[in-house]
Amino acid sequence: MPKPDTRGRPSAMATKRKASAEPESPPPKRPATAPDIESRFRPQLFTTETFESHNASYHTSQPFKHGVIPSLIDDTLLRSVRSEITTNISFTPKETDIYKIYQSGDLANLDGLDSAALDRLPSLVKLRDALYSRDFREYLSGITGAGKLSGKKTDMAVNVYTPGCHLLCHDDVIGSRRVSYILYLTDPDKPWRPEWGGALRLYPMESKEVSSGDEVAIPGTEHSRSVPPAFGQLSFFAVQPGTSYHDVEEVHARGPNDKEEEDGGRVRMAISGWYHIPQEGEEGYEEGAEEKQAQKSSRAQLQGKADKFEEPKPHWTEPPDGRFGKYVRAEENSLTVSDVIELSEKDLDLLIKYMNPRYLTPDTVSSLRESFTEDSSLRLAQILSPKYAPELHELVRKADDRESDDKARDIWATARPPHKHRYLYSYPTKFYAPQTEDLERRMPIWEVLQELVPSLAFRKWLCLATGLRLGEFDVLARRFRRGQDYSLATSYNEEEPQLEVCLGLTPTDGWGANAVEETEGEGNVGEHASKDDVPGTLPDNSGVQETPKTQVRPALTRAESSTEDTNVGGYEAYLAGDDDDDTASVDAPANPSTATGAGQRRSGKADPAVYQAYGEQDEEDDGVLFNQPASWNTLTIVLRDKGTMRFVKYVSRSAPGDRWDISAAWKVTGSLDDDEDEDENDDDNDDDDGEDEHEGEIEENEEDEAESGSDASTGSGGGEE
Repeated sequence: MPKPDTRGRPSAMATKRKASAEPESPPPKRPATAPDIESRFRPQLFTTETFESHNASYHTSQPFKHGVIPSLIDDTLLRSVRSEITTNISFTPKETDIYKIYQSGDLANLDGLDSAALDRLPSLVKLRDALYSRDFREYLSGITGAGKLSGKKTDMAVNVYTPGCHLLCHDDVIGSRRVSYILYLTDPDKPWRPEWGGALRLYPMESKEVSSGDEVAIPGTEHSRSVPPAFGQLSFFAVQPGTSYHDVEEVHARGPNDKEEEDGGRVRMAISGWYHIPQEGEEGYEEGAEEKQAQKSSRAQLQGKADKFEEPKPHWTEPPDGRFGKYVRAEENSLTVSDVIELSEKDLDLLIKYMNPRYLTPDTVSSLRESFTEDSSLRLAQILSPKYAPELHELVRKADDRESDDKARDIWATARPPHKHRYLYSYPTKFYAPQTEDLERRMPIWEVLQELVPSLAFRKWLCLATGLRLGEFDVLARRFRRGQDYSLATSYNEEEPQLEVCLGLTPTDGWGANAVEETEGEGNVGEHASKDDVPGTLPDNSGVQETPKTQVRPALTRAESSTEDTNVGGYEAYLAGDDDDDTASVDAPANPSTATGAGQRRSGKADPAVYQAYGEQDEEDDGVLFNQPASWNTLTIVLRDKGTMRFVKYVSRSAPGDRWDISAAWKVTGSLDDDEDEDENDDDNDDDDGEDEHEGEIEENEEDEAESGSDASTGSGGGEE
């Protein structure tokens, strides 16, 4: 077997073999390995033959370069590490828009623990030192070609995925990261099965040409490579901005025929971490390199040319009646204010066909307007007509029972790119063309999408219920498929607010929405939800579990793993954004752990999407403004200001079905209250003008009388003379 020479280079024979396979690449260099460090890895790992094998596999891998090394660490050492972790380390449940996991603290600072704590983690310290040793760093650097790796800046944590846990698509580009890795610590005596989920999945890139002739690359909507977990396996890749897109598949819940004793609770434990660029004082350090690297964040990379290929795109449409959205003054078009905002008989005929008539009465509309003026949001249960709702429910339920098939491609499209969102969507314009015979089967909500929501009558009703003037609108139907779909948190950046409306049409129960549902014909006309409904934690009807302040252990025992997680996602949330005047106030830790890879994607304040990430945070300040679980026959109305973030949580494979809704937005052009105030002011001004004229007439009369009086006196005096 070829051996490295004293300078750490492969022998001439090995170099010749590699050169013939890859003539364009120089032979990789690897220094000799210290015996103490080498003993912590599996036998033969550092031989030239093994090194070349992994190097060749890495450089021929798809969809982007990545490596998989089975049984990286000595088996006895790694079993001891796993035992120390399960016995001595506590985990905090963390959930954001992009992930749901159990996570340890940062293991990079083990040396900072007291001696008593270190005495309980000797094997873990050995593992940390081995992974960040000069020998292994050079080994990975030689394979990846990523350049020198820091031994001073270590970055690692233990992540535990139990059934329902997941990490959505991202590229790991944060700060000075250079190489990403995962070392699996699954149960060595119960080998992980691919059908349990939890795989590392890699996304291919698709080239798109822009008008300038340049090409941009965007990730495909589906992964093309899946790497299941295995005890002792190391998966790794060089972090590449806009290229190294990956996710962690949801760990699947146990099925009705699965036996608990066969899977050990399906606990996907792994050490995740990164190798960073060299720090000051290390070989390969470059001044300013970390700042340049930090500028290559995923969010910055995705602005610009690639945005052209994002779907769905906004389709802002002018109101059917131009004067209504613009709301010209009555004297300019010979119409009174009431003519503009009142519902005509024709409007009511359309609305009653689809909407619950209780929401159309003047008293109810007035009540809604008062609530919205106070809270900037409404949540209305049983919004659809009692006659129409059952028929629609049956159609959607049947469609939900069927998987979306290729026959529906002419109606449904897939939202992309996956690092922002993925779901099925459709515009009402899809149905302006001759409709297909099988339309109801494939798109049961088409009638509401085409006839009700875009109508002038519905817009008028919204104006009356909110007190806002509304202009252009955008509307689409959405279907979030279980085990696949989501929409990550995005910020609204326009100066003027917009009114966002979502009609929930999810036909299944079990989403945590029972608290906002109402039985037919009984009780109040729905709920008027306000910010007070979510005082720092998500409401009970959200289906989301609050993160306790105390740390908890992962479900590592049969007793613990038997507890089912009822949070199946699918809820939509609005979160407070940054306050430009308060950017110095950081509620989260100064350097919060980003050990999932998704990291903190905004500067200044802690990312509000991490609304459950830090148990030590004040529960009254988690940033949640409004939350709505997937539900049937519920309308939410939210006034969205600049900076407010919004997302739909990933729908778990354990969800009772898909999330269906119609999502719409209207540009706000003003307030009806302002117009009414102007009318009152105009009336007052008219009255004032009249009073002024009257006062002028009185004064003129008084002056005339005074002059007449003087003349009369003079005349009488003269007469007397």
